[in-house]
Amino acid sequence: MRYVLNCLYLLLLVACSPYLIYAALRYGKYRDGWEAKFLGRVPRRVGDRPCLWLHAVSVGEVNLLQPLLNQLGQEHPDWECVVSTTTRTGFALARKKYAGYQVFYCPLDFSWSVREAVRRIRPRLLVLVELELWPNLIRAARAYGTSVALVNGRLSDRSARGYGRIRCFVRRLLAQLDLVAVQDEHYAQRFRALGARSDTVHVTGSIKFDGAQIERDNPATQRLRQLWQIPADAFVFLAGSTQEPEEQMALSVFADIAPQCPAARLILVPRHPERFEDVAHLLDQSGVPWQRRSRLGEPAAAPQAARVLLVDVVGELGAWWGVADVGLVGGSFGPRGGQNMIEPAGYGVAVCFGPNTWNFRDVVTQLLDRHAAVVVRDQHELAAFVHRCLAAPDEARELGRRAQQLVLAQQGATQRTVDLLAPLVTATRA
Repeated sequence: MRYVLNCLYLLLLVACSPYLIYAALRYGKYRDGWEAKFLGRVPRRVGDRPCLWLHAVSVGEVNLLQPLLNQLGQEHPDWECVVSTTTRTGFALARKKYAGYQVFYCPLDFSWSVREAVRRIRPRLLVLVELELWPNLIRAARAYGTSVALVNGRLSDRSARGYGRIRCFVRRLLAQLDLVAVQDEHYAQRFRALGARSDTVHVTGSIKFDGAQIERDNPATQRLRQLWQIPADAFVFLAGSTQEPEEQMALSVFADIAPQCPAARLILVPRHPERFEDVAHLLDQSGVPWQRRSRLGEPAAAPQAARVLLVDVVGELGAWWGVADVGLVGGSFGPRGGQNMIEPAGYGVAVCFGPNTWNFRDVVTQLLDRHAAVVVRDQHELAAFVHRCLAAPDEARELGRRAQQLVLAQQGATQRTVDLLAPLVTATRA
């Protein structure tokens, strides 16, 4: 089977090569980490401490590791954790957030590359975040004697249908997992239906709730508030993790409220770094005074009257949510399926999002059931929501308070996950 997969991967790589070359030349993507990705030449681990290899594909999953790594460090300081990621932005963020850990690009799922990486890392336990099921990587880990766990697992309707078409293959893959820790019972049922062993499937809740910051006066948020010199009476509208055309929608709404509310501020945080320049061009065309986050603090970098900020750096969105009064969670008006709305909810932001949020269906359901967020189906409804929050700040604060209470009530998944991981570390290759 591994030879078949190798051939399929190579064919896919050849088919995608025109796009990969274009993206590398145009956006600088896919240029780094070739030895690790294709040959498995990740940094060789030294020492014999029990090792956990945690794999997080991109920015969202990298952020998710924070509470898990913190808890592991507190309870098991004698264990060594290493972190791998797939994307360039995920790698940059992991290097920044986890400077005390070994961080590297995960090898592509070729049998030779994953085998070499496992040999160099020598993990007791491979921890895959959410749905990173790579057959050759899992097989190589098992062959080395490494246990394999999936944490914070989720399986959307669309993914479940897709995996169902290759159920025989997926059943064999899932049967190799020693732990499937999922966010809720719906996901648990889907994993069991696809072939995961019932004794390995556990409902732990979502670690994302544990990673949510609650206090607005945390040092990172306070530093950013001072950096942009946000007035105490400002009304801050933040559109985060946005994709086209969500920046234009937010900008149009802001242009509508700005004349009547001099204290209004708009913060735009595009989801992908390669879109920073596109959004900058959009802002130039709009004629509004605006500022880049990357140039804050530079003398005469932008007009003093700038009330719009483009966050053109990676990894700060979580802290920026702490300055917001009203938030639009992006990726929800197109095919993306939504982005993480737990972060703004944790701060008590009055949260809204578009109609397409299937990637976070469980969180959305909980928020809507508790009247703790609002669905806006188009620009008109977005404008009405922002106007309502501006006109009735007490109602907006109550909406945010209910969202924050939900986050607080859901916390505890990290501890439950660590409790399930610990026996796999101590029992493997003892």
